[in-house]
Amino acid sequence: MEQNIKNTALLIMDMQASILGRLPNAAAVINNVSKAIERARNNKIPVMYVTVGFRPGMPEFNLNNKGFAVSKERFANADMNEFMKVHEAIAPLENEIVIVKRRVSAFTGSDLEVVLRSQGIQHIVLTGVATSGVVLSTTREAADKDYRITVLADCCADADEEVHRVLITKVFQRQAEVMNLEDWLKDKTRIF
Repeated sequence: MEQNIKNTALLIMDMQASILGRLPNAAAVINNVSKAIERARNNKIPVMYVTVGFRPGMPEFNLNNKGFAVSKERFANADMNEFMKVHEAIAPLENEIVIVKRRVSAFTGSDLEVVLRSQGIQHIVLTGVATSGVVLSTTREAADKDYRITVLADCCADADEEVHRVLITKVFQRQAEVMNLEDWLKDKTRIF
């Protein structure tokens, strides 16, 4: 099937104010993601938000998971409703879908795949923080699930610029089309 408006969705992943607050270049990423959202909305491309969050007591945390084990204490007293709020500059509209995930990939521990399949989505355009976290994990899992994938390079960020660069220039290109926002905005054939 060809890429078109009806089978494409823009995913805004882990763009929570609490996560972006720890990122040195957050303002630039927020600005770029805002432009991508505007373009998608203007072209009737669904904008879907994926946030990471946990239940009280964090039963989703497993101490065998190295990344989660070191974070459990930090999240012990966190207000999850506040933690899961998307940055106000790029917040979802009332009718836009917000998916809560319980792991790094947007697919794991969420109903993202059910939502995408229900809407006939076969092409996902990815934005998010961190490049080495949700963007990497979602790209790999989406490729295994046979989705077409576009990664908007400057709509993603990582605390480690070198890791971001390597993923964008060497790793993602094996499974996704990688492009800058400006190219995506200009090329009408690629927004779908």
